[in-house]
Amino acid sequence: MRRMRTLDRLWLAYAVSTYGTWIAFGAFPLIAVQVLHVPTFAVSLLDAVGLAVAAILALPLGAWAGRRRKRPVMIAMDVARFVAVASVPLAYVLRLLSYAQLMVVSVVSGTAGIAFSAASGAYLKHLVRGERLLAANGRFESTSWVATAAGPPLGGALVGLLGPVVTVAADAFSYLLSALGLMRIRGDDVVSPGRRRDGWRFVVEDRVLVRLFLNSVLVSGLIMATVPLLAVLLLGEYHFPAWQYGLAFGLPALGGFVGARLSVRLVKRFGRQRVMIVSGWLRSVFPLGLALSHPGFSGFLTVIAVEALLITAMGVFNPIHATERLERIPAGQAAQILSTWSVIGKLVQATLMVIWGVLATVTGTLTAITISGVLLLATPLLLPRRLS
Repeated sequence: MRRMRTLDRLWLAYAVSTYGTWIAFGAFPLIAVQVLHVPTFAVSLLDAVGLAVAAILALPLGAWAGRRRKRPVMIAMDVARFVAVASVPLAYVLRLLSYAQLMVVSVVSGTAGIAFSAASGAYLKHLVRGERLLAANGRFESTSWVATAAGPPLGGALVGLLGPVVTVAADAFSYLLSALGLMRIRGDDVVSPGRRRDGWRFVVEDRVLVRLFLNSVLVSGLIMATVPLLAVLLLGEYHFPAWQYGLAFGLPALGGFVGARLSVRLVKRFGRQRVMIVSGWLRSVFPLGLALSHPGFSGFLTVIAVEALLITAMGVFNPIHATERLERIPAGQAAQILSTWSVIGKLVQATLMVIWGVLATVTGTLTAITISGVLLLATPLLLPRRLS
């Protein structure tokens, strides 16, 4: 009973900070453009550099988190994110806000986010075992997708009424609430004293984990590489109104909620292996549908349909993937391995974003998006044929 109350509080802290993050989604680029008036290249650099530097800094931080109790690590990372993000509205009020500060805040919040996710994954493995772990991962996954659907429209309304700096303040406040919620948790924690194998080495030596790793890193990297291109295509070339663009990515996120809720039921009926393979294939097939996007209302509906199908498949796949990964990782190494996994994944994403930006310049935006869809068709071949 105590562990279930602890799980509820862990989920609540996750939900609060996740909603805050998605409400402030896109606020930094808006501040860079509307408040600081920086050029387009500097806006792109803000995302790419923040992602890459945060991933590099998170490597030693993940090893540090692995040697300590996980709840204090999560609280410390929430406090770090609160202080960093709250400095933006404070500097704005004092008229001291600069592009360099946005870059630093992006790096600090990104680094702390990776460490927080690694520690929370290790803590979740400690709290929940067996089939309950899949249900818990499904609960976190569904919360993430609902926040993805609801957060940007709420944030957009706040930006329209009060400006982007207010949404950043709301994001900072969500991290403070998350830290306060985690402080209410009482009971045992997980720590891993003693010598451990390197996280990357452990993944490579497990034939199932290494295939899951390669598949997840390549799929997420190829999908994320097209996100900036879709913004250029839909807003710049097809001239979609801003509300249609927001709806095209907010509404389909509800499919992720449905998929996450169905994940446990599908596994009970058809087995984990079969559901993982089928949903893994589907999430790699649907992105190719973006090649059919075109201007006008029918093109708008096409994007919504493709994104909804993709995200529903991801909603089914992700909890199974997260559960299989946590079950295979030793409790004492979970934080370090999850951190290494996340770091490499983010570095691959940053690299592919740059490559696809160049590719779009050479071949055209829609062609570059189509190439990503074609390459994604091969990624399910990396999924493990058997989980046993």
